[in-house]
Amino acid sequence: MRVIDSDGGQLGVLTLSDAINLARVKAVDLVEIAPNATPPVCKLIDYGKYRYESAKKDKEAKKHQHANKVKEIQLSANIDPHDFGVKLQHAINFLCEEMKVKVALRFRGREMAHQEFGFQQVNNFIKAVTPWGHPDAPPKLIGKGLNVMLSPLPRNKRAKNPDGDDRSLDVVEEKKPAPAPKKKEAPKVEAAPATAPTEGTEPVPQADSK
Repeated sequence: MRVIDSDGGQLGVLTLSDAINLARVKAVDLVEIAPNATPPVCKLIDYGKYRYESAKKDKEAKKHQHANKVKEIQLSANIDPHDFGVKLQHAINFLCEEMKVKVALRFRGREMAHQEFGFQQVNNFIKAVTPWGHPDAPPKLIGKGLNVMLSPLPRNKRAKNPDGDDRSLDVVEEKKPAPAPKKKEAPKVEAAPATAPTEGTEPVPQADSK
């Protein structure tokens, strides 16, 4: 097998036993990194450190994948305040996931005559999302559409997601309500058995109720 040192230097082609002995001498692990090569390639490294660095690289790669994603939020010049709040929360969620957000507003019919209302809505949206993201450029009017691209702020400068869902919190199991205590049943009292008259005695006559 071909053996590579921890600093990337080539140690040549060694037998398995020689490579294992070399790893023991250097107090490191012998890790196969290219099993399909001819001959197979192994590296002398600290396996725990190798796994840590690999996991870190994968995490960084995923972060860049999210950063390349763009989510679109559509507004209107006369959007309802409740709908505005819902779309704002969607944008905050996307920014907290390291995604870009494209805010698009399309003018319809006579709304083109009053573009200031559309610009006002978009600027209000940008202002509301400031703690989590910033515009890459001022809003632009292209045809009948008004567009602006928002990028997430760095994590250490970003406000906490008001929705409480920043995709990084641990899931807490819902506590089950304690079972209601069982009602204690009253102890059953058994009636004492009637005593039969002893032999040689006469029963006591009962008084007449009449």
